[in-house]
Amino acid sequence: ELLGSAPEELRDHRAVAAAVRRSPPLLVGEEVRALARAVSARSAGLGPLDPLLADPSVSEVMANGPGPVWIERHGRLELTDVRLSTRELDLLVERIVGPLGLRADRRSPMADARLADGSRVNIVVPPLAVDGTCLTVRRFDPRPRALVELCPPGVAEFLSWAVRTRRNLVVSGGTGAGKTTLLNALGAELPAGERLVTVEDTAELRLPGDHVVRLEARPASADGVGEVALGDLVRNALRMRPDRIVVGEVRGAEAVDMLWAMNTGHEGSMTTCHANSAADAIRRLELMVLGAGLDLPLHAVRDQLAASLDLVVHVGRLDAGRRGVTGVAEVLDPPQDRQRVRVLADRHGLHLLPDRPPRIDAGPPPDARWCS
Repeated sequence: ELLGSAPEELRDHRAVAAAVRRSPPLLVGEEVRALARAVSARSAGLGPLDPLLADPSVSEVMANGPGPVWIERHGRLELTDVRLSTRELDLLVERIVGPLGLRADRRSPMADARLADGSRVNIVVPPLAVDGTCLTVRRFDPRPRALVELCPPGVAEFLSWAVRTRRNLVVSGGTGAGKTTLLNALGAELPAGERLVTVEDTAELRLPGDHVVRLEARPASADGVGEVALGDLVRNALRMRPDRIVVGEVRGAEAVDMLWAMNTGHEGSMTTCHANSAADAIRRLELMVLGAGLDLPLHAVRDQLAASLDLVVHVGRLDAGRRGVTGVAEVLDPPQDRQRVRVLADRHGLHLLPDRPPRIDAGPPPDARWCS
């Protein structure tokens, strides 16, 4: 009501402040600024959540139904003073999914979306959410992280060498462990002039470079049509003359297409997956391929994995809520004494060098002094 019939002015905070001054002229100073922020947030933002999302130290915002809102800051959960009503939650959900052509209702009670700043949003509404609509916003640090900030001694130099020599990498870890952050840092080590195609469910990667093509999967519409799956995009990426392919995260049958790309002339490709360790990452990839419905024998799947993958880099939470590399393992081809991987580094540093030669001749890896 304060802004009349000029919705385009919602994007201009000064216009909102001017409208506030005209409507209740007795307000001054901080009262005007606070009301202007509230009007802007309600009209063009995420209302009560905007102050939380404006705090760079907040990495996650969680509403567990009507009531108080939780945040994650520096790896720890905190209860905030912000409270949301059922009506406010419904308005937030509509504001998020409406412009994207998605829906979140009893017929389609789960939705994933991406905000304009790249933050990822997950929504679950009743009846699946028993106590009311659940809203989770995962934010990403806009500041690029250098590889050396995320690695123990010697590991950053080794991973930089692995990227330059076109090793195929899998980054593994738990939810919120920093897989995307590490993938962005690895991308900064790519040689200039290469054409890179990224494929993601929700576009989160911000890889540097002059020739990066970003593809994002599309869920089915409200009518159940128009879906473009991750595997479809990986297959299409192969036709786009990529030097490397980066898949944001593999969860299912798209693992087959990713491994095929890694083993057919697209060395140096990277992906991530959820796992508790490097060895578990290999087992999870096996299950993804076996579950793709191709009726492949287990030994053929294991041979393909060993031929396609070079290194698994595991990330996790460190002290004081930090996230970083906690282990690096080489994928053995063939396995040795039933061991599928060979640990090269842990959270204390690099201890061994890989047995397998690099995919291009770039000399020995750096920091050989760390070899045992």
